[in-house]
Amino acid sequence: MNLFFDVTGFIRPPGFPDSRFDLELSLIQSGKKAIAGVDEAGRGPLAGPVVSAAVILDPGNLNWDLNDSKKIPEQKRVLLADWIRSNAVEYSLGEASVEEIDRMNILQATVLSMKRALSGLKTHPGFTLVDGNYGIPGRANTKAVVRGDARSLSIAAASILAKVTRDEIMNRLDQEFPLYGFSRHKGYGTEDHRKALFTYGQSPHHRKSFRIKTNP
Repeated sequence: MNLFFDVTGFIRPPGFPDSRFDLELSLIQSGKKAIAGVDEAGRGPLAGPVVSAAVILDPGNLNWDLNDSKKIPEQKRVLLADWIRSNAVEYSLGEASVEEIDRMNILQATVLSMKRALSGLKTHPGFTLVDGNYGIPGRANTKAVVRGDARSLSIAAASILAKVTRDEIMNRLDQEFPLYGFSRHKGYGTEDHRKALFTYGQSPHHRKSFRIKTNP
């Protein structure tokens, strides 16, 4: 990939339709290599783990359909996750269990899952872009990016991979505990989910530390 620069900084290379790889390009310009994007899925649900992904994209092989996973239909998310697995330089997943969420709180468990995702990479990232405004405390060469899954293709890729992976986990839990409808709501507090909790109580995969109003 050729980068073109003027006196004010980089000029977006031909074939780059928008700014969603500009953060990565600016880091590459500064000499950083192997830029990792990190995002999570599952902070808000009442059940299931929180899952994070770390993805290093190839600047010469980008997919501009990557975006915030919440803005992409499920079927397309699955196809994009397959693309990421096949075309990323490297990716890794990390999760924090329900027990860890209950023990340390959801924020700290989310950070733990992100650290696990990054530690699974064989390539040490020269810099890490993390979705949100919190980042990964104590980790150098890391930048928190508010709405990063809409501003960075690397974070968007991590968002999609984390979401698809967590959905797969919840689909498996649905087979184990079919009364709760995990495959439909993925653990979020929908009306049907709360009614099931009122009727059957919590499963081993529900977060006991979350305040759950079960009265329908």
